[in-house]
Amino acid sequence: MPNWGQVLTEIQARDAKLGNDAKSAVDIVRRKYLKALHKKTERNVIAYYSGWLSNPTAVGIDVNDEDKAAFMMAIHGLDKNKGLDLILHTPGGGIAAAESLVDYLRRIFGGNIRAIVPHLAMSAGTMIACACKSIVMGKHSNLGPIDPQLGGLPAAAVKKEIERAIEEIQKNPERLQFWQFVLSKYSPTFVGQCEQAVSMAAEFVRDRLVDNMLRDEPDALEKAQAIVAGLSDVDDNKSHSRHIHIDKCEALGLKIEHLEDDQELQEAVLTVHHCFMHSIGVSGASKIVENHLGAAFVKLAA
Repeated sequence: MPNWGQVLTEIQARDAKLGNDAKSAVDIVRRKYLKALHKKTERNVIAYYSGWLSNPTAVGIDVNDEDKAAFMMAIHGLDKNKGLDLILHTPGGGIAAAESLVDYLRRIFGGNIRAIVPHLAMSAGTMIACACKSIVMGKHSNLGPIDPQLGGLPAAAVKKEIERAIEEIQKNPERLQFWQFVLSKYSPTFVGQCEQAVSMAAEFVRDRLVDNMLRDEPDALEKAQAIVAGLSDVDDNKSHSRHIHIDKCEALGLKIEHLEDDQELQEAVLTVHHCFMHSIGVSGASKIVENHLGAAFVKLAA
């Protein structure tokens, strides 16, 4: 299968035949290789692509409730008995939207959903991947921490800072004046929201790991809690944008399939990835959700 440059050459050649209609050319080439991936796996394929790398400030690049309608469209007409390979490329987004989307997909396909991460599935994208039966990753693929962000601040770090303040003040009351100044930036309501967000994210990922990826594992709950702890640890991860590589994902206990173990699958997946990246570049889309039959939801950047 073609690499990034060869995909571009194919799009350009198709574009010339169509009379310089680049949007049609990228659509034709992208759908060709989505069908090829489906032929390889004999499973339903839905690609979920955000354009955040090209346009990080665009509206709609995040996981949000509008995605449900896109997936409803993409699922219509599929043979539900063939399961689902869900290609994820996203910076993440709302926990509630991710939870609702997973619930919908699980009602349609049960636990027979495999996540494929050709590049990045961060934050809520990692949460969605953890809800699948396994995650296909390459040496270049990354997941991300699942600690929620509220108002641009890491909720877990805020919670930890409050706990540290209480501990220091109890040990040394003279620290009260310092901590009063530091913590004055947080309202009690905001602190409560941070606590709830941390709890919600952890419970969602833990429960979905237990009832799918780890369902046949002994001590599934303990293993799920260890995975959640590793993906949520702000001290270890240091940053919400931390890229968690395949070896760390395996060490945490996630069920990872190595993309490189199947050369044909690797080429099929990466060619589809190249096609979507070219498509986003040409169209300026903030979000593309598309199945292997060519049914697509495209949200253009505002």
